[in-house]
Amino acid sequence: MNVLGLEKISLAYGHLPLLDHVDLQIESGERVCLIGRNGAGKSTLLKVIAGRQHADDGAIRLQSGMRVAYLEQDVPLNNDLTVFEFVAKGLGDLGEVIKEYHELTNQVAISHDDSLMNRMAELQHRLDAEDGWALTQKVESVITRLQLDADKKISELSGGMRRRVTLGKTLVNDPDLLLLDEPTNHLDITSIIWLEEFLQNYSGAIIFITHDRSFLGNLATRIIEIDRGILRSYPGSYVEYQKRKEQELASEDIANKHFDKKLAEEEKWIRKGIKARRTRNEGRVRALQSMRKERQQRRDKQKQVNIELVSSENAGKIVADLSHVSFSYEDKDIVNDLSTRIVRGDRIGILGPNGTGKSTLLKLILGDLIPDSGDVVLGTKLKLAYYDQHRDQLDLEKTVKDNVNDGQDYINIKGHSRHVISYLKDFLFPVEKINTPVKALSGGERNRLLLAKIFTKPANLLVMDEPTNDLDVDTLELLEELLMEFDGTLLLVSHDRRFLDNVVTSTLVFEGEGRVQEYVGGYEDWLRQRDVISAKNSKRGQEKTPVKEPRTKTKVKLSYKDQRELDALPKKIESLENEQALLQSDIGGPEFYQQDGQLVKDKLERVTVVEKELNEAYSRWEMLE
Repeated sequence: MNVLGLEKISLAYGHLPLLDHVDLQIESGERVCLIGRNGAGKSTLLKVIAGRQHADDGAIRLQSGMRVAYLEQDVPLNNDLTVFEFVAKGLGDLGEVIKEYHELTNQVAISHDDSLMNRMAELQHRLDAEDGWALTQKVESVITRLQLDADKKISELSGGMRRRVTLGKTLVNDPDLLLLDEPTNHLDITSIIWLEEFLQNYSGAIIFITHDRSFLGNLATRIIEIDRGILRSYPGSYVEYQKRKEQELASEDIANKHFDKKLAEEEKWIRKGIKARRTRNEGRVRALQSMRKERQQRRDKQKQVNIELVSSENAGKIVADLSHVSFSYEDKDIVNDLSTRIVRGDRIGILGPNGTGKSTLLKLILGDLIPDSGDVVLGTKLKLAYYDQHRDQLDLEKTVKDNVNDGQDYINIKGHSRHVISYLKDFLFPVEKINTPVKALSGGERNRLLLAKIFTKPANLLVMDEPTNDLDVDTLELLEELLMEFDGTLLLVSHDRRFLDNVVTSTLVFEGEGRVQEYVGGYEDWLRQRDVISAKNSKRGQEKTPVKEPRTKTKVKLSYKDQRELDALPKKIESLENEQALLQSDIGGPEFYQQDGQLVKDKLERVTVVEKELNEAYSRWEMLE
């Protein structure tokens, strides 16, 4: 059954149309994913369907009595509603009755006021008449499934929890058509998987926007692409869409080249002058004018983001060494007895539910927080670039240009001076947006701007806290390639399963009660290893084993001499690394072997000695630590 029809919908901002006389039909039970570049008009199209925004032209046809629910991209701001009250608002007028009844229930429990009791009786009568109790159970059921506290205020929740609340409000009325704009933003992996499974079994039609390729691949039954104002439909999976799209772009390129070649030939012909004015050639002149008009109206493919990360000189071999680190907050264990070593070149993913302390762990590793117990030793020559999920490094009141380069016209990239407009074009910021305040940018544009800002400085340690939110798939894949080629050290917090699998080489996983366990590989590798460990533990639990008294760990105090040696080792290691770098630079020079033979021999022998001393220093540091 057809549940939605768009007929010749048009909408333009300025001279460029976001939607150019588009048609779309959605059938009951379909799960349609809208894809396209940031700014292509995906969110605008959802708002038009939801009635939040009016099209310039065209018509929208909905089945009579259809319930439509729309999940916005932004999480709710601070307010004093409880979770129950906010979710109940999704039921419309009756939701307000349920909300008030819930409020009065709490008040009557404290104060036995007759007026409150009378009002409760009125509301109870209406709920009886309109089957409100079944809807009340729906509210409670959705809240339970989303693992929310019904009486908690929205203002007290984290961003991830607020996202869950908005999902609850959207789902509570069982809409026939569900419109979801980036539903996985701010959700942890457990919540994303729950939502994925819930939507796979949803009976209504779904139109959704997402940057999460795993979510997209597991859920979509059809892809609708918005490209240069046009909608194109691709039935089937995302993988099938990618194959067809590649073929279409190749065909489009060939057709455009043939057209441009023909146009160039006709332009050359017209310049011959008098021959073109002959009566018998007037048709050819008109054809040329038509070709010029067609070329002018052609919308070329959007450019790719040109992301480039400037690598700094290598840091020391050890980036950070954590030994028996523990940290708690308000009597809650965030990290409990964590020991790990991060070595130059590691690409480490950090996994865990919202609120477990992933960002706190980053601060402990970087030395921004002091652990309650244990030691964190940072390596040498670290140059940090930090991507903050809240984008606090961006000043919303300043312009795009001022955020990147403090108002200066030129920026230094890899030792070369570039005009800031040219640099920002690489991140798809047109000239007319250079002086736009950041507060006027979309979420995806702000993310690109933050990438542009942090990538202006050389770095050998890159820390990225949820970098994938709001980015379109093309930009996401380019960022992925960049991180895979980065020769420094990467610490990555992300809930994007595909992104983790493609980028990281190991994971630190929060497993509850402050336990942080290290695993080799990405998300799928962690799942496999977790299942193996779980099976082994289950098997051990079935075997009868004698009960042993637990051993108590004793911490060995270093002697005064050993402590002095440990304190001096970082400086010694740094000195040896510097000498090693100078020797290798000297040996790599074109004139090295033209020197005196004995001098060449002495330097080569010194390289071997320095390398041996450096390895011994690392081993000694590890033992004393």
